[in-house]
Amino acid sequence: MIDRFASGFDPFVIPFLIGMIFVLGYCIIGAIRLILQLDAEDKKKFFLSLITPKTIWKNIKDLFLNCLIHVKLWKRNKLLGYMHSSIAFGWFMLILLGHIECFIYMPHRVKLFYYPIFFNYFVAENEYTLRGAIFFFLMDFFLLVVLSGIVLAIIKRVRSRIFGMRRTTRPTLLDRVGLYSLWMIFPLRLLAESFTAHISGGSFLTIPMNMMFKAFLGDQMNMLPTWWAYSICLCIFMCVLPFTRYMHIPAEMLLIPFRNAGLTIKHARRGFAKAQVYSCPNCGVCIDACPMSIKKANIKDTTVYLNRNIRRRNEQRIEEISDKCLLCGKCTAVCQVGVDGPQMRIAQRSIRNYGLDQDYSGMDISAIKESVASEPSKDKVLYFAGCMTQLTPAISRAMESVFRKAGVDYAFMDKDGGLCCGRPILMAGRFDQARQLIHKNKEIIKASGAGTLVLSCPICYKIFREHYKLEGIRVMHHTEYILELVRAGRLKLDGGAGSIVYHDPCELGRGCGIYEQPREVLRQTGELVEAEANRDMSICCGGSLGSLTLGFDKREDLTRNALHNLTVNDPDTIVTACPLCKSTFARYADRPVEDIAETVDKHTK
Repeated sequence: MIDRFASGFDPFVIPFLIGMIFVLGYCIIGAIRLILQLDAEDKKKFFLSLITPKTIWKNIKDLFLNCLIHVKLWKRNKLLGYMHSSIAFGWFMLILLGHIECFIYMPHRVKLFYYPIFFNYFVAENEYTLRGAIFFFLMDFFLLVVLSGIVLAIIKRVRSRIFGMRRTTRPTLLDRVGLYSLWMIFPLRLLAESFTAHISGGSFLTIPMNMMFKAFLGDQMNMLPTWWAYSICLCIFMCVLPFTRYMHIPAEMLLIPFRNAGLTIKHARRGFAKAQVYSCPNCGVCIDACPMSIKKANIKDTTVYLNRNIRRRNEQRIEEISDKCLLCGKCTAVCQVGVDGPQMRIAQRSIRNYGLDQDYSGMDISAIKESVASEPSKDKVLYFAGCMTQLTPAISRAMESVFRKAGVDYAFMDKDGGLCCGRPILMAGRFDQARQLIHKNKEIIKASGAGTLVLSCPICYKIFREHYKLEGIRVMHHTEYILELVRAGRLKLDGGAGSIVYHDPCELGRGCGIYEQPREVLRQTGELVEAEANRDMSICCGGSLGSLTLGFDKREDLTRNALHNLTVNDPDTIVTACPLCKSTFARYADRPVEDIAETVDKHTK
């Protein structure tokens, strides 16, 4: 024993060293490659963010809350949140405490980076170490925390419904190797540290176990097999990690700074997009969230399987999954690491040509510009209905009536149709054509002299807000603008609409964060009741144009599922704020379906 204390080395550390060198090398090279794949603009954003105090603090906070505490999972299901955070945070604390112990008691050994990991093997309990006996307690405590998480993880594999998950993904062979080696690391650590507790010290967990093993401790060599097994398990886990779902552990540590630097997906398989693919934990939380998974045949078209097939380079399945998606964004809302499923699919679509390479640069907009042109005025409103509102004209008629009742000076930008916000070609990945169209629309908006642009379609609203950069012009969805008119006293509502349930459209809610404004308006028109799943958990109507291949015959079950969610409290009327949602629900609903503009128009005094 004196030899190992003096040398600070034992052959059992070799497997750990092999695994650590491999995984560190792999991750460092991988991170450098991803950074090099960014274009010049994104590289500049990324490196500037690394020296910006505000962003540095946000990176630290997000790394702690998302990688270690898993706050999103806590909000979704406390048991699921505890399972993940107990393993991640507990392991982190074991590593941190091991290094603190080493700095305090054996500072000259810190350069041996395996030493803090196996501290309880190399250091003998003595009067000096006993002064810090709190470390013995903390190390046992956090080991117990991790072990409790491992027990829950084992239960989850066979009873996932306890954790709020009806379905989970099926692990690959390498995933299983990684999973089982991870599960074995901590029981083996407990055994190893218990065998040496009489030499290195221990606490409430390891000392009682040491007493149970005392019959074996006469021969000090009996403790070595457990330390070898512990080291080998660490090696196996680290060696398979890059090829399994557990690659999300180091990948997310790069994804968070990328996201906080303001990067967006510009290439389907490189840079930021690739970081998202490898950050996917393959947990399967997005399966239950996806509205398409109401049909069993669609389960393998969810985001988790998209990322899995991108890693496998299965081009046929990538195309099928990308084209089928409704782009509702619910997978992103529930994802613990924030993988942007819709943008990932749009990026995959951009690789292919959908026959949408129309040239908009020569588009004649002179007549439209002339019809809306006026002197610049902050009070003037330019109203853009959008393609889907043109197909549900009751909404635009209601909005015009609201404008007149409130005495709003407005112009109707697309009264005769023919204008598009650019979303369809953006969804197909035709970004150059979208830029041409956006430029033409901006010319019309500037010519109008309006200080506010009001939109009835959430899809158009999101596109105008994110892609148009209209300086000096407010971009508002009609729910926001109606609320502004109500608060200003320009619209007075009578409250006679009966009971109302509000459906949060995907693009308006999850896409733009507009949840409370429509509710504040509707509370003044009638009794507002809530759907079973609402706000960011709202269920897509099923009519989304985001899917390029899902036929109407396959959407009915999706729509009926969303209607069932909306009508659990038996409202008199279903109200939404999206023309597509209104027309989709109206096909199957057993009660009136209205746009919020229609409800407000009918109940204005």
